[in-house]
Amino acid sequence: MDLPQPTAAARRLLLSGGLHAAAARTPHKPAILCEQATRTYGELADRARRVHGGLGALGFGKGERAAILAPNCIEYPELIVGIADAGGVAATLSARATPHELASACDDCQARILFVHPTAASVAHAAAFKSVERIIDLGDAYEAWIGAAVPRSPLADLAETDPFTLVYSSGTTGKPKGIVISHRSRSLTFHAMAMEYGCYGPEDLQLGIAPMAHGAGFAFIMATLYFGGTVDILPRFDPGLVLHKLASQPFTGVFMVPAHFQAIFGLEEATRARHRGGALSLRTIISNAAALPQAVKEKIVAYWGEGKLHETYGSTEAGVVTNLRPQFQLSKQHSVGPAFALNLIKLADDSGREVAEGEVGELYSTSPYLFDGYWQQPEEMRTAVREGWVSAGDLARQDEDGFYYIVDRKKDMVVSGGLNIYPREIEEVLLQHPAIHEAAVVGIADERWGEALRAYVVLRRDMRATPGDLDTFCRLTLAGYKVPRHFTFVGELPRNAGGKVLKKALVAHPA
Repeated sequence: MDLPQPTAAARRLLLSGGLHAAAARTPHKPAILCEQATRTYGELADRARRVHGGLGALGFGKGERAAILAPNCIEYPELIVGIADAGGVAATLSARATPHELASACDDCQARILFVHPTAASVAHAAAFKSVERIIDLGDAYEAWIGAAVPRSPLADLAETDPFTLVYSSGTTGKPKGIVISHRSRSLTFHAMAMEYGCYGPEDLQLGIAPMAHGAGFAFIMATLYFGGTVDILPRFDPGLVLHKLASQPFTGVFMVPAHFQAIFGLEEATRARHRGGALSLRTIISNAAALPQAVKEKIVAYWGEGKLHETYGSTEAGVVTNLRPQFQLSKQHSVGPAFALNLIKLADDSGREVAEGEVGELYSTSPYLFDGYWQQPEEMRTAVREGWVSAGDLARQDEDGFYYIVDRKKDMVVSGGLNIYPREIEEVLLQHPAIHEAAVVGIADERWGEALRAYVVLRRDMRATPGDLDTFCRLTLAGYKVPRHFTFVGELPRNAGGKVLKKALVAHPA
């Protein structure tokens, strides 16, 4: 039998390609669960096509931007897929944004349309936009809009190199930047993730926790839908609920950021003990988005068992760069693993020359996963990219086996008395203290030394420690110049929505 020759359009790597294939293969299979709601693959694909059709009726054209302001919700994937299939670019914004931050981001990318979750409606309607022409509230208004739309398939002239999303950075090192990512970049990332983690097949059940407004949170959820699995999305993180779900339901994979693990191990021992020994189906635990302290890695392995934990290093700009597989979690301490599939990595000094094995240099990577650039910020692009190599501003060293060790962020390095000090090393030591739950170390201005170290410490429930105790403990491991001169006890560390500690906020308000 003669078959028609596949067209170039049929051979594209599009964000929605796997989802639409799964819908054709298993239309009645559950794709997404979120609280009491469920979408089958057939329903999800139809609704994404209706988003595309609805945008077309509004005159939304290829290359235009539409913004989403929402926590994790069942509508999130269909919105991004529908916008992408229309040739548009989805600007994913933090659900914690203020009216000013929201208007600034939307105006920056000239978003004409804004989709808003009910929990963020007051923020959206209080914002003074220059670019947004229409706000569509998720709920009855959205359902009416999508119900009236004519379903449309992906644009015939949509290329895999076209952008599908614009993710705004957390702004931990300055003004948030719009990070532009293509269909091809994320599709290839998904294929590599499926090979590496072993929990993204059609029979897998994933627990989705991290915010989809952030690059990693979206990628680790969307990869499940790309390959036809099922994902249960949590609208908000609840450590007790996560433990219960993992222990009582057949999840095969979960992605969490270090702050999630810290919260889980901050629960009362009786709560953790009640769920210990569950999660029998769980094969893969992935950590990403911030450094996972060695002390926390050991707790994860002790609680859920060996052979499951992956620590992945990367950035929204570079995608996944390295991965430390389960068998190395305890033997390669503090490592983030060797290069991830298709990655090339080099460590360079300030002049761009590669450093020798064991020496510290700025980590640059290149791969097919790289972003397309920063939205209308060419100067930032020149800072982050050197001749096709991307840096997130992290300092690292490499051992003789090709494993990488993140020493610290370049901008977090402290120079005290002319000596370079890496706060991450000190934080790892502090976290070994039995009374410490979390710790962050920063440099503060000092007349004598230029900068002095201050440690912010969160104590465990019902535990006590004094600055003198911590000073003595640090001196058992650290050279004197690395021991913080100040210890400040706080109830919690300031974090952004992605779980990263906001060290700029600590430096700005040191006491």
